[in-house]
Amino acid sequence: MPDALDLTIAIPVRNEQQNLPGCLAAIGRDLARSIVVLDSGSTDNTRAIATGFGAEVVNFDWDGKFPKKRNWFLRNYALTTRWVLFIDADEYLTESFKTELREALQRDDKAGYWLSYTIYFLGKKLKGGYPLRKLALFRVGAGEYERIDEDQWSKLDMEVHEHPVLDGEVGVIRSKIDHQDFRGVSHYVIKHNEYASWEAGRFLKTAGDTAISSKWTWKQRLKYRLMSSVLIGPAYFCGSFFLLGGFRDGARGWAFAILKMSYFTQVYCKIRESKTLLKLNASQKP
Repeated sequence: MPDALDLTIAIPVRNEQQNLPGCLAAIGRDLARSIVVLDSGSTDNTRAIATGFGAEVVNFDWDGKFPKKRNWFLRNYALTTRWVLFIDADEYLTESFKTELREALQRDDKAGYWLSYTIYFLGKKLKGGYPLRKLALFRVGAGEYERIDEDQWSKLDMEVHEHPVLDGEVGVIRSKIDHQDFRGVSHYVIKHNEYASWEAGRFLKTAGDTAISSKWTWKQRLKYRLMSSVLIGPAYFCGSFFLLGGFRDGARGWAFAILKMSYFTQVYCKIRESKTLLKLNASQKP
């Protein structure tokens, strides 16, 4: 067997007993020197599953302010490896990804790597739609996730769509990780309602702040330009279903694009609602 990589795999969780066993099994026991499960007060069997596998469990109790879960881990956990990889419990490392990962970590010219993911919906892998990519593998000390100051204006204790801001060149691992959530459509809808509230809140707090927007990727810049327009939902649908081949998945592709369109329309509505309430409150002040 190859030696374990100089790598810590960190898995942020809360009540992930359905997804976590498969996630840990896909990692295996010999890939990384350290596997850490970051738990936010799970009330199911998540912690027992993690310890039974041999992973270390670290408690995270958010105080409603910066830092959230990933940045807290980077700042407070004594990392002893050269690299850190963040994965969610519904992400499963494939054999082809692990092979390319071993090759990538032998190099010395990259500060981090963009990772690509397959998406499963209604039990099958999607062939089309917007690609899912994350900058989730990087050198310890090369940077941390975007700093977004909060004062309990959201209920999400983990960074959502933030990405690490790294000092150094970033590469790409092309072999994909499988993204497959077994908690069902109801959980998907509830989760994205929370995400929509966070997206709207972030938009309102960062609008016009060039210190923050200067660090966005081009995709983030495009998204935030569109967010104040009701066309953001239809634009996403057309791009996903027609331009990027969601039609190849038939009814599943149509339904997935509709759900994403609904999500972005929710974001738009929540932005408009918040702006209306602010104007109303301002007009009622003496």
